[in-house]
Amino acid sequence: MNAHLEEELYDLITYCIQNAKASDFELKKQRVQEIGKELYADGGVDAMENIFYPIEFRIKEEIGKDAKSYRSWWNDISKEWVY
Repeated sequence: MNAHLEEELYDLITYCIQNAKASDFELKKQRVQEIGKELYADGGVDAMENIFYPIEFRIKEEIGKDAKSYRSWWNDISKEWVY
């Protein structure tokens, strides 16, 4: 499940970075938040970190953008996740 979610999350965050004014931006953001909740339910904050870190790295390498600010979209999932 995590490999599928990782690819979906990568695609969503990349899309949001590149299309910040798109009409479907909020829908994409909501799906990112849903994925965070799924990950947390499956493995807690460790699962969230284990999937987000490589995505940050991939986005930096592949499109030259920083995805760290998108971590804040998961802030309401756990008190331990604060960005």
